[in-house]
Amino acid sequence: MSEAGAGADGWPVVVRVPVEPVEAAMEADARDAAVRSSGLVVRGPLFGVAAQGASGGRQWRVVLEIAHGCPQRARDALNSLLWFRAKDEAMAPAERSVLLEAVARLEKECVDELTVLGTRYRVVRAEEYAAIDEHGGIETPRPTDFEPLAPDWSPGAGADSPRVDDGLVLDPDAPLSPLQAAERLSLRSLAYSGIRFPEPVLHDSARAVESHPDVVLMPPAFLIVERSGTESWTPGSGLQATAHDARRTLAFALTWMEPRTRGLIPYDAEPEIDAHTVVAENTSPAAAELAVFADAADRLRAGRLNEVEAHGTVYRIGRARRLLRWGPDGPEGPRPSDINTHAPYALHPRMDEHGTVYFDEPEEGGEP
Repeated sequence: MSEAGAGADGWPVVVRVPVEPVEAAMEADARDAAVRSSGLVVRGPLFGVAAQGASGGRQWRVVLEIAHGCPQRARDALNSLLWFRAKDEAMAPAERSVLLEAVARLEKECVDELTVLGTRYRVVRAEEYAAIDEHGGIETPRPTDFEPLAPDWSPGAGADSPRVDDGLVLDPDAPLSPLQAAERLSLRSLAYSGIRFPEPVLHDSARAVESHPDVVLMPPAFLIVERSGTESWTPGSGLQATAHDARRTLAFALTWMEPRTRGLIPYDAEPEIDAHTVVAENTSPAAAELAVFADAADRLRAGRLNEVEAHGTVYRIGRARRLLRWGPDGPEGPRPSDINTHAPYALHPRMDEHGTVYFDEPEEGGEP
């Protein structure tokens, strides 16, 4: 192992040269991807919740996936996490009261950090980005990214799939491969620029480079991206833990969601009706159009493809990457210029310290 210098504002990075066959293959794969890449595109921030135990240190554990589109959605998720912990796990009224006090704060305040029963919870902010090639194409899954030996395409298979960031420990001191270290060091100076960003966003971004000078890279995640004609790529799904999960989501979108969105199948049709069933019956005027979607889904399933086209839209499985800015006190939280889509409110019925839930009471401040 060796240490790569970081300059005056960063921490040393421990570099471990891959020697195991799998690690060496992944490093070679990353090197090939770097050669193909012509740059990075930044999609914007995502939010989640990380926790740190009483022992402190530099490690934090992700307890709510860093995949929410605004800080308040992450706060709402923390609200639910603590409420259900009070309902299902609390062993005594005193413990339940502490949890419910935290829930009460989250119902009324934009709280980005709180300590509950010795655990420190923080709403954290990640930057999502992706590599692009010389033609502006979003990077697809790499050969060494995880793939199941026997892909399961059944409708309920997603329930058993791993969740994004499940069990992820954020450790800025963990050894990195040479290419991981190079990427981490090169992204320490990442900041927004350009006239399309409002001045407060630019100010907060530049300030974050100073207040949180290091970065921690997260494992890749996968999503559907779409492009019609000469338009830019746009996200077509949320993040998935594996490329196969994203493909399965795309297969469902092609056969079930897209036909309903385009009016080829009524929204109130029975749930089991999709492009395949309508094409098989061959009685609908839309059967020919639906056959295009069914064929694209079939090709996706048969060939483990990362791109298909249907009705002028190209659907691709994109490989997303995320980074967390890191400072002396850990991962960065929301910035003042980050936008919330809604205010805090009561998500769940009232519960007392004995665990009794009052379902018949109106939720104070709740949405209609």
